[in-house]
Amino acid sequence: MKKEIRESLFIDGEWQEAINKEVKGVINPATGKVFCEIGYGEVDDALSAVDAADRAFGAWSKTSVRERADILNRTADLLRQRADHIGLILAAESGKPLPQAVGEVKFSAEYFQWFAEEIRRPYGQSIPSDAANKRHHVYTQPAGVALCLSPWNFPVSIQARKLAPALAAGCTVVARGSEVAPLSLIELFQCLQDAGIPKGVANLIQGPAAVTTAAMMKHPAVRVVSFTGSTPVGRSLMRQAADGVIRLALELGGNAPFIVFADADIEKAVEGAMIAKFRNNGQSCIGANRFYVHERIYDKFTALFAEKILRMKIGNPTEEVDLDLGPMVNLKDKARIESLIYEAEALGAKPLVPKAEVPAEGYYVPPVILENVPESAALAREELFAPVAPLFKFADENEVIEKANSSDMGLAAYVYTNDLSRSIRVTESLKFGIIGLNNALPSVAYAPMGGVKQSGIGREGARIGLEEFMDVKYVATEI
Repeated sequence: MKKEIRESLFIDGEWQEAINKEVKGVINPATGKVFCEIGYGEVDDALSAVDAADRAFGAWSKTSVRERADILNRTADLLRQRADHIGLILAAESGKPLPQAVGEVKFSAEYFQWFAEEIRRPYGQSIPSDAANKRHHVYTQPAGVALCLSPWNFPVSIQARKLAPALAAGCTVVARGSEVAPLSLIELFQCLQDAGIPKGVANLIQGPAAVTTAAMMKHPAVRVVSFTGSTPVGRSLMRQAADGVIRLALELGGNAPFIVFADADIEKAVEGAMIAKFRNNGQSCIGANRFYVHERIYDKFTALFAEKILRMKIGNPTEEVDLDLGPMVNLKDKARIESLIYEAEALGAKPLVPKAEVPAEGYYVPPVILENVPESAALAREELFAPVAPLFKFADENEVIEKANSSDMGLAAYVYTNDLSRSIRVTESLKFGIIGLNNALPSVAYAPMGGVKQSGIGREGARIGLEEFMDVKYVATEI
């Protein structure tokens, strides 16, 4: 795939070069080589985008819900029509297997369609009064300009999960993705433009994350920041938001436990483990991180898990369609996880499968299962974001709940059991915002996504995801 320098800033309805004319290379992680360059902006570009969104807010916030819904539905249609094209771009920039990349684009369309439908449902409230001459009404209004900040691992769907409710609510938007995987997000904004989004309503910037975000958060028009990324960055955004009392919706780091009880359907649990661990090459915020398997079925589970891993096909997603695993996104992440594996093995961890052959070039890490991982190893405590699965035995329900909850993170957890009473006890006891019960794919447009503890605040998706971009107004009337 060969591309020339892309105009990658969409500001006030037009594709633009960066003011400073700087460009940045986009690397295909399957080869380690630059295959495209994008314009790379700076603070002035970012502030120009916020100004454009501010100017557009008055008119957009007053459009009918039907007009907003029509644009969102057209965007959904275009994403579906262009899914193969955008998916190939996404696979090239992120290393995601091609079917998963195409699937992500199609899933992104679901957010635009669902919020187009949801915004047309009236949810105001009339409160009965205790006085005959008074009336009490509650309704919502768009909050203002929203910053939608998304990462590289699901660059289209995570941004869609922010853009769709923000635009449906009547907010205007400035979006920024990651320079690691910017091209598929550019294609998403091309769909918005082709769907007829008015100028200034949706803007896309590129540039250094920390400095552009800090500058935009000082702009008085910015009233909402929706961010998906690391917990340290989330903490920084909370401090910056304090001065302007800006509303935050944060989906931060995860450390998901995957718990398999003795009464579980083992084959189903292993199939779920393969999805929850290796989807997107192990680079998922809700990806399974710690595998707790009951001692009675541990050997059977691990044998079947290892057998499936040995059959995984690894390669370049832009050259082969039928793949299970592609590369890590960059050399830094490859080196980080290799260091964690080395440390764990030095402390006594034992690999259960031999290292698979991987392509000579690119940022590949072969799939790894490790047992006997000591609690002191970083591999047992940190979010891995890689195709590496540490396994732990457990004997008691209360014991495994305590271990699962021991992390400061609380984004997602997975539980496999066929005992109804146990499923209720365990899911109620786990301190996580998302739980997949015999289900490795909990994400849907119509259900809330988000974490507890240091995994964030606020929710995306569902009606509550729309409310993140709305202000509540109460009117008390005397007649």
